[in-house]
Amino acid sequence: MSSESHREGRFPVRVTDRLAELGEAVLFEYAGREVTAAQTLSLVRRVTAALLRAGTEPGDGVALMTGVTPTAFAANLAAHVVGARVSGVRPGLTEGQLAYLLDERIRYALTDATTATEIVLRTRPDLVLIDLEQLADTEEQDLAPRGRPEDVARVTYTSGSTGNPKGCAQTYAGVSADWPSRIELHSPAIRDLGSRLDRYLLHGTLSSQVMLDYAFLSMHHGEGGSGGRLIIPTEDAPFPELVAKHRITGSILPVPRLLALMAAVRDGSADASSLRGLMVSGSPLDPHRYAEAQELLGPIVFQGYGQSETGLVSMLTPAEALASPNAMTSVGRPLPRNQVETREGEIYLKTPQQTIGYVNEGDILNEQPDVYLEDGWIRSRDLGGLDEQGFLHLEGRARDVIIVNANVYYAGPIERALAEHPLVDSAYVVGEPDEVTGEAIHAFVVLRSTTEIIDEELRQVVAERLGQASVPQSFTVIEQIPLTPGGKPDKKVLRRA
Repeated sequence: MSSESHREGRFPVRVTDRLAELGEAVLFEYAGREVTAAQTLSLVRRVTAALLRAGTEPGDGVALMTGVTPTAFAANLAAHVVGARVSGVRPGLTEGQLAYLLDERIRYALTDATTATEIVLRTRPDLVLIDLEQLADTEEQDLAPRGRPEDVARVTYTSGSTGNPKGCAQTYAGVSADWPSRIELHSPAIRDLGSRLDRYLLHGTLSSQVMLDYAFLSMHHGEGGSGGRLIIPTEDAPFPELVAKHRITGSILPVPRLLALMAAVRDGSADASSLRGLMVSGSPLDPHRYAEAQELLGPIVFQGYGQSETGLVSMLTPAEALASPNAMTSVGRPLPRNQVETREGEIYLKTPQQTIGYVNEGDILNEQPDVYLEDGWIRSRDLGGLDEQGFLHLEGRARDVIIVNANVYYAGPIERALAEHPLVDSAYVVGEPDEVTGEAIHAFVVLRSTTEIIDEELRQVVAERLGQASVPQSFTVIEQIPLTPGGKPDKKVLRRA
């Protein structure tokens, strides 16, 4: 491979090259102003210069500790240009959480007005802070990529939904092999979604690589291939209100937020007519709710399945879901180059961009008691498998279990059975301590049009579907499901409740 072709294949060259191609086209709408791709590229060059002036070298750890802004977007790219090991650190963490995430390998932090710098410095007084608000007079640096293929490019933390968050390490070789910045790897399903992201809602936190992945997709395919706009709202408003106000055409969202959007459309309090493409991720959408979403919102809902350890594994398009009841119950077909196996009912995965291991006190560990990596494959801890048509079906989490009288009951099937009841909007099952049986099954349900407990009806639904032993012992009606910062249902909060 020539040095030039090696350069072109290295992340983030294809993204910065795309910014150059887009030139004076508007890329961001933020805080009442428009920011062009050329202005964004200038920001990348200036943050790159600031990092190099501070002494950053390939392999050094850089924490991205910012809000969601065009400058923070550019800073993420710049940190990869210099070959850093980039960790996204979301706002609002406690000192204890910061101490857990800011390992000794991290030497620099990119900050802005949203960063609680006093807490950061109490946690890591040796950290070099680079203020993104102070770039006005910074010179621009060339964007020759410095990352070495074997170096860790980024550390992505899992949601912690099954325990403490794990830092998944991905090399520059892995990131460069990933699909988001490589248009030649975009499958028909990915291109279909990308063509709907003319006005992509970029919100939440830039510590979410998934949010950035679809921003890159919008840059490539939005507005008929001429490049979509990334809309960053400054107001703190519910998703349905943001869609209506900013005329959003597409975004990525977890299941609870999709259900909230559907409820708002159902009762007439939200205008979702601008939407053309929604990617649901984080947890599988119940097939009955998926069918309802397609009917209520139109054929706009895509479903994706992946993990922090693997990246995107599979995607289901609205057309596939509506064409086949079998497809409707799946999370789509695996993307090209991804491998899926089922071993004793559990899904194993292998992708070109997968993690090389987990970060622990700055080191990469592949051998630990609960590690997911086995003989080069990722043990997903999800139950399910592929059908004859190649669609991937999930049956629940291998670890999301309740043990009653030494018998194992999986939460996923019970949750899906409860969600079939016409009055149930969503349901989540956890185990609660029981002096007699060890644990007992408890269900939290969000109801649609009533707050009355309908225990007996729900018990009957579960008994008919799964048998009497799977029936929850008790129920709690709640108005909304608590979410983790990554947008997944927070079962630890539910267990405490």
